[in-house]
Amino acid sequence: MIVLGLALSGPLGWAIMISVGMVSVAGALIVWRLLSGPSVSDRVVALDTLSLLLVSFLVIFSVASDVDAYLDAAIVLSLVAFLGTVAFARFIERTVTEDPEDD
Repeated sequence: MIVLGLALSGPLGWAIMISVGMVSVAGALIVWRLLSGPSVSDRVVALDTLSLLLVSFLVIFSVASDVDAYLDAAIVLSLVAFLGTVAFARFIERTVTEDPEDD
């Protein structure tokens, strides 16, 4: 069976094929949430989850291709995504206006 352009067989091939399918479905759902999110907070959470899915895809591809460089890329992407999420959270915190009913 060919998954991600690689010929895989046995239980590992099936596990990778199922994992790629699940990550793809989750990615499609997250992109839908990113585009239709009613608030900025929903979109930030969707972006963070999308980065998590990209990291998981890199790990799956690293296992499938037996190339360790993809694991390094996954670690770097996860660190950059964390910093981006923190920056978005600070941005949202600064732009939220106070509720006028709280006076």
